[in-house]
Amino acid sequence: MTEPVIFGENLLRIEDVLAVAQGRAPAQLQDDAAFRERIARGARFLDTLLDREGVIYGVTTGYGDSCVVAVPLSQVEALPQHLFTFHGCGLGKLLDAEATRAVLAARLRSLTHGMSGVRVELLERMQAFLEHDVLPLIPEEGSVGASGDLTPLSYVAATLAGERDVLYRGERRSAAEVHRQLGWTPLTLRPKEALALMNGTAVMTGLACLAYARADYLLRLATRITALNVVALQGNPEHFDERLFAAKPHPGQNQVAAWIRQDLAIDAPAAPLHRLQDRYSIRCAPHVLGVLADSLGLLRQFIETELNSANDNPIIDADNERVLHGGHFYGGHIAFAMDSLKNLVANVADLLDRQLALLVDARYNHGLPSNLSGAPAATAMINHGFKAVQIGASAWTAEALKNSLPASVFSRSTECHNQDKVSMGTIAARDALRSLELTEQVAAATLLAANQGVWLRQRQPDARPLPAPLAQMHAALAKRFAPLIEDRALEAELRLCLEHIRAQHWGLYA
Repeated sequence: MTEPVIFGENLLRIEDVLAVAQGRAPAQLQDDAAFRERIARGARFLDTLLDREGVIYGVTTGYGDSCVVAVPLSQVEALPQHLFTFHGCGLGKLLDAEATRAVLAARLRSLTHGMSGVRVELLERMQAFLEHDVLPLIPEEGSVGASGDLTPLSYVAATLAGERDVLYRGERRSAAEVHRQLGWTPLTLRPKEALALMNGTAVMTGLACLAYARADYLLRLATRITALNVVALQGNPEHFDERLFAAKPHPGQNQVAAWIRQDLAIDAPAAPLHRLQDRYSIRCAPHVLGVLADSLGLLRQFIETELNSANDNPIIDADNERVLHGGHFYGGHIAFAMDSLKNLVANVADLLDRQLALLVDARYNHGLPSNLSGAPAATAMINHGFKAVQIGASAWTAEALKNSLPASVFSRSTECHNQDKVSMGTIAARDALRSLELTEQVAAATLLAANQGVWLRQRQPDARPLPAPLAQMHAALAKRFAPLIEDRALEAELRLCLEHIRAQHWGLYA
């Protein structure tokens, strides 16, 4: 494990959430006296307001449209349990372990601002959930992304209180049973604590952190695949000339072109050209991938600002003894970031799908066999190589493109028109992860096809040695993926390639 990730007053980066979510770093709560006092001060201030019978949304009132309904002090203690109970209506698949840890990390970070009116003990228990890998089983569907991720986060609140189910040591167990096994007493959530846990953007933000990291690696992988395809298709390396890209200086676009130049050892003597200008999926690859590269900085800013914010309602300003009623649970920035990301990622799928279409088509692949089959002449007529893989990649691409429709424009008026404009940020984040899954499938298909194309090209009499970066990649792939000579079912190899992609197995560019 690496150094612990400290949850407290310091700013967290996407990489910190990933380290916790992937089990590479433990989560540790800031433990100095000043920090603990800051957290406790908010809870104490709420208690003084209750003693004075102050009106506080979600503490002495009902929730949402029911904010006009007064809750007598005799019922205030029961209100938090009702909140997480009636929100126990999530459906769909359960978030996996990595996503659940990311959600817990995002919620814990928000609460450490000391502006949510929760006790230190609540933060300690959340940290203990991460430390002991007690993971609430959270259905991924049911949030409109404003008033926060109420329904999915109700499963966090409920399990902290010893209700519903968790994943513990690989098994589905009741939260109460796991509390007993660990010697813990389930928390009785105090006024505002259930609301503080649920009325925020932790699900969409945790998922956005995971999506960002996958997109960043996909950018690099798509660049390396493009370089392999330039070799396989005997493309024109001058399309990536440094002087050419100086004339249109988008930094990310220029970075992609520089990576391709590095891969192609572009200063070496050029091979004979089949075309002065390659087709767009090769020639314009830096322009397509460069949009993603140039957008990652903005997306990081949106995600990390949300991650490091107090994003529930109301905000408790204990220092100035004020309760601030607002709408920080609104996930508009994450919605925009994820809607943008799925558009960018779908374009990567489309680019790689077009490259694969060139590779398998004997009219355009400059002398490679049809469908990249390595079969000898005696059996060439019955072998079909990557024909079906290209069909599959086209299907996955089409689905990613269909999925690029923005979720954020489909706001629904909910909850008696109290939540009459909502972000759909969690749906956008889930969409982005699905688009990444599909595009990684296209990348796996195109990577194996590109490697086959390079292998076929290297067998030709006039073949030139591969540049060092591509030679290393080609050799690494050859250890796990044999050349396709006679037809074989490629599902297992595609799945293995996907595992490597999702584990970011290949180090790509410094």
